[in-house]
Parts: sequence; structure tokens; C-alpha cells
Amino acid sequence: MKFLQSWRVRKPADDSESVYISEKFGVRTLHIGSDTVQSSMRIARPNDLEVSYTRSMMAFLLFKPEPADVLMVGLGGGSLAKFIYHQLPRTRTIAIEVNARVVDIARQYFCVPPDDERLEIVVTDGAAYLHDNEVDVDVLVVDGYDAESQVEALSTPAFYRDCASALGDAGVLVVNLWGGDRNFTTCVNRLAKAFDGLVACLPAGKPGNIAAFAFKRSPGQPTWHELRTRAEQLEARYGLEFKRFVNEFALMNPHDEERLLL
Repeated sequence: MKFLQSWRVRKPADDSESVYISEKFGVRTLHIGSDTVQSSMRIARPNDLEVSYTRSMMAFLLFKPEPADVLMVGLGGGSLAKFIYHQLPRTRTIAIEVNARVVDIARQYFCVPPDDERLEIVVTDGAAYLHDNEVDVDVLVVDGYDAESQVEALSTPAFYRDCASALGDAGVLVVNLWGGDRNFTTCVNRLAKAFDGLVACLPAGKPGNIAAFAFKRSPGQPTWHELRTRAEQLEARYGLEFKRFVNEFALMNPHDEERLLL
């Protein structure tokens, strides 16, 4: 374990591209260019979603419970890719990651499985991949941050238009945003323009991250009763706090007493 010990130190001050890990209290964490947490894994439960914002991003299951194809832009430690791989056995996932070193570390230290018929990791630029390829998926997950902030190329109007084009008729885009980012409102407005206003935001369990959901077409203005019924079923199946997700959709989105207005 000498190699792991050498990865527990802070990154070199002059290396903004360094990829390294740390461990504390049984949790292994991935860092890219700074001490910011990019991904975390509880070593005793490597396939669980340790970080609250990753659990919030799985709220897409309230609207798309059985996706056949998922495309991810940004792998990190592979938390979402692993969860989908182990919990949704009929789902095929392609994960796009620009940094080959991140992929190596995710597989060596974060238990990301090798490629097979249900999981493929492609090392390339995510924005270019969406622009240059014919893509048709049920769910598109975007979680692309560098050392300090969201990758600019993954939040442009053109990128969000490419995301919309990549989704099937009832597809859902999920974007990890940082509520304190000065560009947060700009990103949400760009999403709304690309998706005809069909955008809902969900705060994570801890302040900071916000999962934004954009819909290719309206999810039908589901009633709170419908959403809570789905949440109870999903929570029993996956062990995530879907009932909390439903309650918190009312915090940031148009609604009335009966339904979520999307």
C-alpha cells in the first residue's frame, strides 16, 4: 500500500492537472487539480452513492424508471456509473471522460468494472462527442468539473442544444450544477431555452450542489400523489431518499397543491 500512502498528500501547488486520491474515516475521495471533492466511495460499500448530490441526480428515475441507454459526460470516480451498472441490470451505459488518468484511477481504486456489453468508457472530449456523433439515449448525465469550476464547454447554449438532440422523445438530461456558481442562473436559463422551459431543479441533501433536470417533452405535470407513490416504490428498491426528492422539487419549481407544473 505504499502507493496509496503517497496519494494521501495534497497536490503539487504548480500542477493544476494532477489527479490524486485521499482517504479518511473509511471514505476514499478523488481530487482533480485541487482539494475539491470530485467523487467519494465508502470502501466498505463501494457501489453505494456516498455523496448526496449523486443520489439527487438519480431522481431521474421518478420520470424515467427503466432507461435502456444512459450516456454520461464526466466519469470521475464512477459513482453513478457503478450504481447504474449494479442496480439497473437492463441499462446500457456509455461514460465519456476526457482524462485517461481519471479512468485508470477509477478502475484501480474506485471499483469501476471493465468494459462489457452494459458499460463502455470512452476517453474523449464530451462536448465534441455529442456534437460529432449520432446519439439517441433515454438519459444523459452531465457532471463535468475541473479543479475550480464547471467546464465551460459543458454549459454553452450549443452544448445544451446538442444534449437535447441526443435524447429520445421522452428523454431526460441531468446536470450537476453548483448553486453558488456565479453562472448558475445563466446555465439554468440556457437549459430552459434548449428544452422549451421544461427544466426542474433539485437541491442536494447538503447545501451547494443542485441537480437540474431537463425534459425532451413534458413529463405530464405529475401529481404529488403520483410522485410520492413512485418515490415509495423506488426508495424500497434502491435505498435512496426518493421521498425527500419529491418534497424538495417543490422548493425551486412551479407547482400547486396538486401537482408539479412541468
